[in-house]
Amino acid sequence: MQSFNQTLVALNAVIWHRWVLYALLGVGILFTLWSKFCQLRALTHGTRVLRGVYDDPDDPGAISHFQALSTALSATVGLGNIAGVALAITLGGPGAVFWMWVIGLVGMSLKTFEVVLSMLFRDTRVEGSPRGGPMLVASRGLARLGWPRLGRAVGSLFVVTLLISTVTGGNMFQAWNVADITHAYFGVPQLLTGVVLASLVGLVILGGIQRIGAVAGKLVPFMCGLYLIAALGVVLARADQVPGLLLLIVHEAFHATEASGAFLGGTAGYALLWGMKRALFSSEAGQGSSPIAHCAARTDEPVREGVVAGLEPFIDTLLVCTLTALVLLSTGIWNRAPDLPFGTRPTPVASADGHWSLTRAPIAVPAETPDGAAVFAIVRAGTNPDTGLDLHSITGRIERDASAAFVSFTPVAAPSLELASEGLWLHYRGATLTAKAFDSVHPGLGKWLVTLAAWLFAFSTTISWSFYGETGVDYLFGKRWIVPYKLTYCAFLVLASIPQLIASDTELDHLTTFGTGVMLWVNLPILLFFSRTALRAYRDYFKRMDRPSDHAGRS
Repeated sequence: MQSFNQTLVALNAVIWHRWVLYALLGVGILFTLWSKFCQLRALTHGTRVLRGVYDDPDDPGAISHFQALSTALSATVGLGNIAGVALAITLGGPGAVFWMWVIGLVGMSLKTFEVVLSMLFRDTRVEGSPRGGPMLVASRGLARLGWPRLGRAVGSLFVVTLLISTVTGGNMFQAWNVADITHAYFGVPQLLTGVVLASLVGLVILGGIQRIGAVAGKLVPFMCGLYLIAALGVVLARADQVPGLLLLIVHEAFHATEASGAFLGGTAGYALLWGMKRALFSSEAGQGSSPIAHCAARTDEPVREGVVAGLEPFIDTLLVCTLTALVLLSTGIWNRAPDLPFGTRPTPVASADGHWSLTRAPIAVPAETPDGAAVFAIVRAGTNPDTGLDLHSITGRIERDASAAFVSFTPVAAPSLELASEGLWLHYRGATLTAKAFDSVHPGLGKWLVTLAAWLFAFSTTISWSFYGETGVDYLFGKRWIVPYKLTYCAFLVLASIPQLIASDTELDHLTTFGTGVMLWVNLPILLFFSRTALRAYRDYFKRMDRPSDHAGRS
């Protein structure tokens, strides 16, 4: 498993090179300027479309605009908003939040135009089961230009990346986090959580897009509202800190953040990297996944659904992620002091194979801390590829015998090792860290509300991503493979919940980062190649909408 993770790290270094992020930003800014700030259209015209002003039951499609947006949001507003933001701040510092905002803004234009394109090329021949997405944009669009084989090849390549992201981010990330937080608070075995989640997901996804849309349409507003109210309650309790935190976020986006408490420190470049990566994972802007859900919308105006889709990054990143970030920063959970002091300070020890560890150390732990609880210490061990600095966390497990408690540390590959902390931290990972932030203000709030939110978010995200993968399987192999795919999809939920398979949130991030990145590499060229087609349709639509005589009204 270690060699597999090292391979993922090497691949992600290429896939997520800084110039890839600059390219993504450039495309988003380009669409923003070409469309004369389509973000404003999303906030005005998009909300009118959602209210049903332009609905026609005779239009092609299977679900309403609201259900399509809810389905897409159920895939984006998920554990990326709870666990992903925590990971971005843990690794990139407060400055990562600023770059999440940037991606949220440019993501509104990216999402608008990738959905417009997919709507222009969608397949509505089968009544009640419309299909669409970048794979059809590539295959149908290039076929019209006289390159059908190339179009099929590019479409197939996109589907391969879609299935990779479906398994990693849309499936395993969700199951791992909900299993971790449920185990941390209630002691429920992770594998049992995976089995329950897989069973619930299976009951919904076997019903197809109409059942998914119906469930998402009811679940998404409820879970978003519940989480936002709780987050606002925590932020308002620390309202005096908010102005200073906003200034800190902007300042740290362009300056290195010093190590403090549990935070390992980070450069401005890594704040940009982690902020963009987690915002992209959360909002899916530029990935090409959510157009698959939007293509099921009932409408004969492709641009209309594209403008609705522009609301996704606003809700997901600029609203939900920002509130999560303020909860984490205002409570100080991200850079807290050690949770447990050393009983006897451990010393570094080298093994014959070049690995380093710390000696088994006695420690005083509260009685409620379970055996096997994960902890970490901070060490100096060469350059950390996640921060660009030399501090690392070395993980361990609490063990008890008849007389005392000890920590056994996991060896790490490093040129040298030096203990740099005066104590240990309980290893709160992803969603659990966010829950602990809620608990620090209102005891029990994180335990009950964030755990519930994690279950709802994971459930809604996995059902939507199952449909994305199903559409890809249908494109590549045909409908006869859809049922086996759904069963396999549910099996991966169980697999990801096995604690021995994915040992840490860092290993999990390597998987999800890879899944997100490979989609960007295929979808962005498709989006750019057909950009004039999308822009032409966008301008034509609003030219018609802005006519005073148009019966449909203004934007």
